[in-house]
Amino acid sequence: MRVALWPRRSFGRSFSYYKHRVLRLQASPHAIAAGVAAGVFASFTPFVGLHFLLSFAVAWVIGGSMIAAAFGTAVGNPLTFPFIWLSSFQLGELVLGAGDVPSPLHFELSFDLLWNSFSTLWPTLKLMLIGGTLIGLVVGGIFYFVVRSAVLMSRALRSARLQAAMQNIQQARADAAARSAEALDGGPVLNSKDPA
Repeated sequence: MRVALWPRRSFGRSFSYYKHRVLRLQASPHAIAAGVAAGVFASFTPFVGLHFLLSFAVAWVIGGSMIAAAFGTAVGNPLTFPFIWLSSFQLGELVLGAGDVPSPLHFELSFDLLWNSFSTLWPTLKLMLIGGTLIGLVVGGIFYFVVRSAVLMSRALRSARLQAAMQNIQQARADAAARSAEALDGGPVLNSKDPA
């Protein structure tokens, strides 16, 4: 529980881990971005415990990576859930105009909550579902464009680094071949650091 609320090292290190794992996935930029967006969208729904399954279903429908969808669900965590639930409830209340529905913060997190009838919980869940769907679509869309741009940029930088490395290898081979040819001809083998 402590690790879920507070990472062992730091939040920055955890974010960096997730970022590198997502950027190194072997899929198209659209598939990675759509998968992350699906996971983010699922995190804004009130169906805690079903976020992975929901994110996989949404990712499959929109052609996203299911692995990226699993990473996207990290947006919903014990630190962000209270804000997600309250904001989704308030937006749902604003959309439907239902003012007599109890807030999700009024339910005590206990086993008694499991015994409440569905008809007692549904009015609150309905508002959270409507508000969460709207917020999830917006935030998921933002994540889609951010992640897609990051994947494209990361792959362009990696390609440039590989090209530079290949050019260095080819140059080193050409220099070695030239030195070998001079040695076979009996000419002096000059080091590149030696004065001309």
